[in-house]
Amino acid sequence: MLMTGDQYIESLRKLKTRVYMFGEKVDNWVDHPIIRPSINSVKMTYDLAHDPEYADLMTAKSNLTGEVINRFCHLHQSTDDLRKKVKMQRLLGQKTGSCFQRCVGMDAFNALYSTTYEIDEKYGTEYHKRFVEYLKYVQENDLTVDGAMTDPKGDRSKSPSQQEDPDLYVHVVEKRDDGIVVRGAKAHQTGSINSHEHLIMPTISLPEADKAYAVSFAVPSDVEGLFMIYGRQSCDTRKLEEGADVDLGNKEFGGQEALVVFDDVFVPWERVFMCEEWDFAGMLVERFAGYHRQSYGGCKVGVGDVLIGAAALAADYNGVSKTSHVKDKLIEMTHLNETLYCCGIACSSEGYPTKAGNYEIDMLLANVCKQNVTRFPYEIVRLAEDIAGGLMVTMPSEKDFKSDLKVGKKGETIGELCNKFFKGASGVPTEHRMRILRFIENMALGTAAVGYRTESMHGAGSPQAQRIMIARQGNIEAKKELAKVLAGIK
Repeated sequence: MLMTGDQYIESLRKLKTRVYMFGEKVDNWVDHPIIRPSINSVKMTYDLAHDPEYADLMTAKSNLTGEVINRFCHLHQSTDDLRKKVKMQRLLGQKTGSCFQRCVGMDAFNALYSTTYEIDEKYGTEYHKRFVEYLKYVQENDLTVDGAMTDPKGDRSKSPSQQEDPDLYVHVVEKRDDGIVVRGAKAHQTGSINSHEHLIMPTISLPEADKAYAVSFAVPSDVEGLFMIYGRQSCDTRKLEEGADVDLGNKEFGGQEALVVFDDVFVPWERVFMCEEWDFAGMLVERFAGYHRQSYGGCKVGVGDVLIGAAALAADYNGVSKTSHVKDKLIEMTHLNETLYCCGIACSSEGYPTKAGNYEIDMLLANVCKQNVTRFPYEIVRLAEDIAGGLMVTMPSEKDFKSDLKVGKKGETIGELCNKFFKGASGVPTEHRMRILRFIENMALGTAAVGYRTESMHGAGSPQAQRIMIARQGNIEAKKELAKVLAGIK
């Protein structure tokens, strides 16, 4: 079943998800002004699946059921599927200008499908069969699933079992006949509050001493013992201001992160996909990270398209669009953005089938993709801020522009003065200029930045994580041999 966007919203209302923000419990979190923009972003993934123009990108035929499903629930069956994933993500970035949050679940599905197959192959377990049944349930109900990998980690110099507090990594505290009990937390969880389900994975490679932390499972978002603390974002309380509009920048869409706490959560065995198989934790982490690093060659590019367009509009409204240096900056922004896209398409095109049958990306190129994402969006943002000008962060509030309070000798209102002195190019309403500058501010510094700027650095692993993988995949010894042959060294 393909849910509509409205059906998705209503399905969230049926959940008893426990959400906390600013030290208080949020009962109607679906309609909360700070949270709702992120829900709208996810809604777009459902709405576009029903648009005939985008059906080829947004939907796929399930290899498990034979039914048409949302691509976010799909197991990649070819390099064409991998490329369409990236193109779909770029499209959604263009449509929302923000993070649309379903990518982590999709990437977790594909990583777990192949990893559980290989665990079963070695140990004779039934994890793969369980996971296939779970994914059928997800596909048939078109669910949004939070793929949760990142633990709080505590002291990074110590392994999970060496931490002063063992709960800083999610771990098994009890094994029962009917399932397991887990404790801990997952941090920085994208779209966790907006998800129907949570699919948990270990966050690092593990030694045998840490086997209790080698655990993967799925639970509903409102399962007993699970609660979430919403992550703070810059400019977030602007959404609470009465009549807020222009000052919000991207009013309709936004990203979301949260701390997800597991307070002795029970998981039945049919929803457990790894339990103490410590030697496969690294495989699962690397495969999920590879898929997710591929994702950034799509989503960040789509958001980049929007930011480039906003910068070009700012140039128009400032009256400088024809100057050579502004043209050159827009060219550079486009060059950087398309380079990110090239990496996403390249690692997809070089994909190959796993033992389980679904397709995996080229790991080296996926990590190169994400390494570029840790750099290029920062330069794109810098150039956008350069073109926009300092008014982006110094302009008065929307209330000042609308104020009828009279000041000065002429008796002009504050609103009249703001609109007079912040006028840009001839024929452009001052409000249009203000809107695009607030929009750029939101993307560069505000609530949308969670899906673009800082998230480009740390999402799917920090820059060093990619460099480690590039070192592993770079095959320096083979390159030495190439040089020896051509240099005549025997």
